[in-house]
Amino acid sequence: MNSVVVSQLKIVGAKRILGFVIRWALLVVVTVAVTVPLTLLGVPSAALFAALLVGIVLALLGRAPSGVPRRAGLAAQGVLGVYIGTMVHRDALDALGGDWAIVLAVAVATLALSILAGALLGLHRDVTPLTGALALVAGGASGLVAIARELGGDDRVVAVVQYLRVALITASMPVVVTLVYHAAKTEHAAAPTQGGALPWYVSVGLLAVIVLLGTAAGRLVRLPGAGLLGPMAVTIVLELTGTSFGLAVPVALVQVGYAVIGWQAGVSFTRDSIRAIGRALPAALGLIVFLNVACAGLGVLLAHVAGISPLEGYLSTSPGGIYAVLATAVETGSNVTFIVAAQVVRVLLMLFAAPLLARGFASLSARLGRRRAYRRESTSASREPIRVAD
Repeated sequence: MNSVVVSQLKIVGAKRILGFVIRWALLVVVTVAVTVPLTLLGVPSAALFAALLVGIVLALLGRAPSGVPRRAGLAAQGVLGVYIGTMVHRDALDALGGDWAIVLAVAVATLALSILAGALLGLHRDVTPLTGALALVAGGASGLVAIARELGGDDRVVAVVQYLRVALITASMPVVVTLVYHAAKTEHAAAPTQGGALPWYVSVGLLAVIVLLGTAAGRLVRLPGAGLLGPMAVTIVLELTGTSFGLAVPVALVQVGYAVIGWQAGVSFTRDSIRAIGRALPAALGLIVFLNVACAGLGVLLAHVAGISPLEGYLSTSPGGIYAVLATAVETGSNVTFIVAAQVVRVLLMLFAAPLLARGFASLSARLGRRRAYRRESTSASREPIRVAD
C-alpha cells in the first residue's frame, strides 16, 4: 500500500516538474519570438516590452508560471543598474559647461511635474497614490518597473502606464520635429561612441562584483530600490573617476535582464487587473500629453537660457524616449553631446529622487487620512512588497 502511495506521489511530482518546465519554456520561446521583430522595428527596450506582453497573454490563458523567483528579479535589477550607469560619461557631462545649473533646474521641474501628474493619477479609484506617482515619472521606465513592487507599488500598473508614456513620446517625436521645428536630416553629426571595452568575460565578472557590492551598500544605507540604485551608483562613480576600465554589459545579458523584469510584472496579471488598468488608461493618457507639452515648454526656457536652438531644447527636455531623442539629434545635426548630457541628468534624477518622493507622498497621503478602499484587482494587499532592508 505504501509503495502505491509513494508511486502516486512520484507521478504527481513528476507532472508538476514537467508542467513547470513547459510553462517556462513556453514563456521564454514566445518572448524571444516577439522580441526579435520588435527589435527590428526599433522599439525601445524591446525585450522588456515583449516579456511584459507575452507574460500578460499567457497569464490570462492560464499558461504562465506562477511567478518569477525573487533572486532572479533582484539580479535583473542589478544588471540594469550597471547598464544605465555605463551610459554616464565625463565627456558628455562636461558638455554642459556653465549651463549645468539650468539643466539641473529643468530636470527638477520635470520631476515635480511628474509627481504632480502621478498624484492626479493616484486619485483614480483603481490606482494608489504611490503607484500613480511611480507610473508617471518621466524617466527610467524600465528601472521604475523593476523596483515598483519593492517600494510597495503595483508594478503591473507602472509597467503599462510607463510604456504608454514611452510609446506616445517616441511616436510623436518625428511629427513634432518635422511640423513644429521644421527640422531636416543632415550628415554633419555623429553619435558619441564608447571604445576600449573590456572582454565580455571580464565585464561579466566585474558586473557580478558591482551588483553584489552595490546591492549590499544600498541596503546598508536603506536606499529605496537598492538592487537597482546601489549597483548604478557604484558604476557611475567608476565611470566618472575613470576606473571602470571600459566596463560594458553584454547585450545578451541586458536583454535577459529586461525580459525577467517584464515577466515579473506580466505573469501577475489577471482579467480583473486588466479591466482595472483599462479604466485608468484614459486619465493616464491625458496626463502623459500634459507632461509632454509642459516639458516642451521647459525646452523653450532651456533654449533661451543656454543659447541652444529650440529643437535642441525640445530634445534635451523630452520626458522619455531617450533612444529616439539620440537618433533624432544625430539625424538633424543637433548638439548631440549636450542633449545626451541633459537626458542623462534627467534620467538619473528621476531614478534616484522619484522613489523617495513617491514613497514620501504616499506616506503623507496616508497620514492625512486620504486612504481609500482600492479595488483589489488593481492593487492587491496580498502582493506584499519586498522590504528594502531585509
